[in-house]
Amino acid sequence: MKTEKEKMLAGEVYYACDPVIIKELNECKDLVQQYNNLRPTDLDARREMLQQILGDCDEHVFINQPFFCDYGKHIRVGKRFFANFHFTVLDEAPVTIGDDAFIGPNVSIYTACHSTDPTERNTRMEWAKPVRIGDNCWIGGSVTILPGVSIGNNCTIGAGSVVVHDIPDNSIAVGNPARVVKRI
Repeated sequence: MKTEKEKMLAGEVYYACDPVIIKELNECKDLVQQYNNLRPTDLDARREMLQQILGDCDEHVFINQPFFCDYGKHIRVGKRFFANFHFTVLDEAPVTIGDDAFIGPNVSIYTACHSTDPTERNTRMEWAKPVRIGDNCWIGGSVTILPGVSIGNNCTIGAGSVVVHDIPDNSIAVGNPARVVKRI
């Protein structure tokens, strides 16, 4: 029989208030708070903390504070990753971001899914879908990326967009919902 955490990572319905899940969430919150309280000029300590929080990153990772995530270890970022202020990742499912990605301020990536039925939602049963962002992508400020979305390589997502569907390689997408307006 699977644990609630195993169900979560498998994309199955799971109980979000499971004590093991809550413990891991709180452990990550403590690490993220420590990261956000580091001096902005203490680049070595910041990099070390990010390598402790994230599932995978290189020595050139850079995330402006404040940064927020649920588990951290489900986030994998490629080489030379940069994210600006207020980057938020709800990483109940894997979030994979390729090399040379630029993330604007106030970007949110969500993997957690909840029922639209209030009675079902109040049971705290939920599920999660992974998010993938390819290499050489620029995600503009205040973009929201919803669960299950895949953004291809060499894409730009315009500021304020809400990405609800996959975006193919070599695309510029904008709007709510984001739609491809140009191929490059």
